[in-house]
Amino acid sequence: MCSVSSVGTLTQNFRPLHRLFISGPEDDGMRCDLHVHSIASGMCNTPGLTRICRESYNQPRDVYERLKMAGMSIVTLTDHDSIDGAETLRRYPDFFLSEEVTVRMPSGTEMHLGVYGIGERDHAEIQQRRGDFIGLVMYLTRRKLFFSVNHVFSGLTGWREYEDFSWLARYVPGLETRNGQMWDEANAGAARLASQLGKIAVGGSDSHTLRGVGRTYTEVPGVRTIDEFLGGLRTGWGQVHGRSGSYLGLTADVFSIIKGLLLEKPWTAALLPLSLLVPAFVMGHWMNEARFCKRWVAACESLERQPRLWEVDSSLEPIFAEL
Repeated sequence: MCSVSSVGTLTQNFRPLHRLFISGPEDDGMRCDLHVHSIASGMCNTPGLTRICRESYNQPRDVYERLKMAGMSIVTLTDHDSIDGAETLRRYPDFFLSEEVTVRMPSGTEMHLGVYGIGERDHAEIQQRRGDFIGLVMYLTRRKLFFSVNHVFSGLTGWREYEDFSWLARYVPGLETRNGQMWDEANAGAARLASQLGKIAVGGSDSHTLRGVGRTYTEVPGVRTIDEFLGGLRTGWGQVHGRSGSYLGLTADVFSIIKGLLLEKPWTAALLPLSLLVPAFVMGHWMNEARFCKRWVAACESLERQPRLWEVDSSLEPIFAEL
């Protein structure tokens, strides 16, 4: 009798037999939240809070369990310039390493890049190069690591220059077109820009609390392994799903982070009266994000598609062409 492992090898090597041996539900594809944070993302960059409050109080194991409950087939973390959160998750065969890299552009501004399917050596090399956009992109391209610009129409990383968008038009293969913390118009603008520039669309929750984990994600149809999923991303077969952000949701997340702060540092309870200002603070942030988005969506209408400087693995294309 043919063993389970031999059937798996047979259907992997002879793709047309895949549908014969693998049942429908198992063959639907794989889902992954490609933008999610844990306590390893470090300290908050909000002025006045950089030394006392974390970006996220999510424990990696809790993030993993929530993602599986949300129906994610595979799991990754995209902490800010860190892979420390992976330590407790390495034993899971459905986990892979990624990170959100803070990169300095030639203009001096900063952007966030999601880099997926990396190794520990890659992380070290990425961190050495993140102060030099061109050097970093050349490394990622040489290593054939898929990467995308996250929340492209958000001011979270500071000011922008028009040339920043010209650089990403030429050098970056992917754009995050649905972010679970951004408002609808920012995501819609990113989707239009991705189509305009011929970029690969990805999606993720960008959740810093457990509330939103897994609610926004990327799905690649017809794949069964992490390598195939990443290959599907590179060939543009990913499909984004899930919700955008909202003012109320962001406000709830801020209060959740305050709760985490209180549990970690009880003495901060003396600052609780300031929490009454949270709704107004979030509203101000939301309005600034809207202005930033409208300005740069309009400015990017003149951008043109550029020659692609990264290559798709041609051996993967027949697999996805059958789907």
